[in-house]
Amino acid sequence: MSKILIAEDEVLMLKALEFKLKKDGYQVDVASDGRQAMDKVKSETYDLILTDIMMPFVGGMEILSYIKNDPLKKSTPVLLISAVGLENVVLEGFSLGADDFIYKPFNLNELSVRIKRYIKQNVF
Repeated sequence: MSKILIAEDEVLMLKALEFKLKKDGYQVDVASDGRQAMDKVKSETYDLILTDIMMPFVGGMEILSYIKNDPLKKSTPVLLISAVGLENVVLEGFSLGADDFIYKPFNLNELSVRIKRYIKQNVF
């Protein structure tokens, strides 16, 4: 069973994502702020990480940078989610190694298809 970390500070969004991904058959860990997410990333291994960009304590870009600079974790797909779709934010995410950028609000079914694609690509 593939393991996904969701890092999202909006409680309703976090619960909706958690419910949908568990329903899709994934093992799901959640973090309601960036510090919790960073602690989990440092101590666990995930098949995919879905992180909001703007969160308390530690932002999604910092989490992304940590993952992509860790030789043991850098192949983990990271999908950034944000209501901020400014070109410079998107370009920064991709330059740091983000695998995808998803704009809020988004369709949960579309997100589910994207996640399945990234996890399938990462299976060896």
